[in-house]
Amino acid sequence: MTTETATPKKPLKILLANPRGFCAGVVRAIDIVEKALEKYGAPVYVRHEIVHNRYVVEDLQNKGAIFVKELDECPDDRPVIFSAHGVPKSVPAEAEKRELLYVDATCPLVSKVHREAERNYKDGKTIILIGHAGHPEVVGTMGQLADGVVNLVETVADVEAIEISNTDDLSYVTQTTLSVDDTAEVITALKARFPTISEPRAQDICYATTNRQEAVKLIADDCDAFLVVGAPNSSNSNRLVEVASRRGITQARLIEKADDIQWDDFGNVETLGLSAGASAPEVLVDSIISAFKQRFDVTVENKVFKKENVTFKLPKILEE
Repeated sequence: MTTETATPKKPLKILLANPRGFCAGVVRAIDIVEKALEKYGAPVYVRHEIVHNRYVVEDLQNKGAIFVKELDECPDDRPVIFSAHGVPKSVPAEAEKRELLYVDATCPLVSKVHREAERNYKDGKTIILIGHAGHPEVVGTMGQLADGVVNLVETVADVEAIEISNTDDLSYVTQTTLSVDDTAEVITALKARFPTISEPRAQDICYATTNRQEAVKLIADDCDAFLVVGAPNSSNSNRLVEVASRRGITQARLIEKADDIQWDDFGNVETLGLSAGASAPEVLVDSIISAFKQRFDVTVENKVFKKENVTFKLPKILEE
């Protein structure tokens, strides 16, 4: 009688970027939906995805949240919540006109950019917004002011092509989830073309976006491949993939869940970098590590760039 010997698993080191995953604005937004369900009962309506993550959205749907595209899909007698990305002023104005009970889950750091743009415009400045056209946050920021007031640029080429009549009194603001390096290049181009342009009192790219990108940079040089957990429509998650790619990792991928892993890509990988966008829950990271452990002899190393302790208060209406 012969005894078969199991083939030993190939060793794989996983370097975990830290910080990763949920930021304070995402935690607050999810808490707002859950607290609203507790206070008002199901259903509560949410305009757009509360954050860009399918797992989070489906979990809240199972608890009684109904996600809609616009307010006209909401009944008059149920609460409605605005997503963390922010909304144009026309949205709460319409809610007030209909006398809807609404809760604004806009991230406070996005709200900071809104107030900044409003203040600069009130001071007579022409506003330039650095951001991705069509992204909900950009739509919300541009919607704080009248149509045509905010000038949107995304690249250095956009800066070179933009036509502005009053170049003596300019200011810029930025989307909070951009690439730190790309945005620095655009800002440099803006300052070169418009030397007197005013900049934000504090950087608009949020702490979480910056920290997650720096954490990827910290480990990327030691990795053969890199996975970022996040949604395809998540700006900050896509930026993390770009950061890894720019460090020379040709196999840098965005995945939503463990089922998305292309196992044929990992035959020659010895060290894998792993991070998660600011709206991706840690349970998805854990499931991906578990999937690799089924196929490899995995060693996990947690690499910490910076510890985060930021928290945001809930709206008063939910604390009463």
